[in-house]
Amino acid sequence: MSSFSFWKKAMVMLLVAAPLAASAQQHFNGAKAVEYARQFVAIGPRWPTSQGHAKAEAFLREQFKHDQVEEDTFTANTPIGPVAMRNFIVRFPGKKNGVIVLATHYETNYWLRNINFVGANDGAATTGLLLAIGDQLRTATANGKKLDGYAVWLLFDDGEESITPSWTDSDSLYGTRHLAAKWARDGTLAGIKAFILADMIGDKDLDIQRERRSTDWLVALVRQAAHKFGYDGHFFQMEEAVEDDHLPFVNRGVPSIDVIDLNYGPNNSYHHSAQDTLDKISARSLTIDGDVFLETIRLIDLR
Repeated sequence: MSSFSFWKKAMVMLLVAAPLAASAQQHFNGAKAVEYARQFVAIGPRWPTSQGHAKAEAFLREQFKHDQVEEDTFTANTPIGPVAMRNFIVRFPGKKNGVIVLATHYETNYWLRNINFVGANDGAATTGLLLAIGDQLRTATANGKKLDGYAVWLLFDDGEESITPSWTDSDSLYGTRHLAAKWARDGTLAGIKAFILADMIGDKDLDIQRERRSTDWLVALVRQAAHKFGYDGHFFQMEEAVEDDHLPFVNRGVPSIDVIDLNYGPNNSYHHSAQDTLDKISARSLTIDGDVFLETIRLIDLR
């Protein structure tokens, strides 16, 4: 091979490799999300009224101490009486008028308080996911800068789980029912362009269902985002209706989607069990989630 041919081939290889390297660098840091989830799980069970719940609140407060945070406190009327609850809303400003909300619940079940239920996938993994997304948003808005598109608000909502084992409309979704009503009263709801809920998507065997009451165009954008990265097999292979934190917003006409994997363990056996532990979640799944969420935000901004 002549030296010319050698260098020509070398340049071609560099040109091919460069985009691949750049692409790899663009992936979301799922390992950081897992580390946040690990710290959150270390708190232990965090059911409302418990010391763990207060520690979970303190943990979130510490993570966002330099950000624009609202602590939305309220008293929920529950089967065990009035219970103090708290939503955390972390705001990152955008150049366009309007808001995209990314949400997760952070507490564990009161009725599972006696089995050391730490909710590694059911609350902690998605809390870690939003914390890691928050790191990226913080960097993007440093020194007074704004996101190129809509503002993004991270919502860590309280009281998603029912207090008793029998889930009902009145005993569930306390935080988002309260917040949707509050934002309807003060006019905030009208500015929400999309409400994106993350729930139970740290599972190593990631299989996100298409939730039937989610807004069609948001489902289409999430599908498009997943396709960009070749993640099609992890999304929307099955369809079902799910009672979850997006519904108070769906019911008030806000475009909303529940990104959820309810196939957790053999026959869903890890769900709401002491087996919902940190070893069941993976950085790979949270990388997929983060890639798709951030790309979905970009696609919403382009609408």
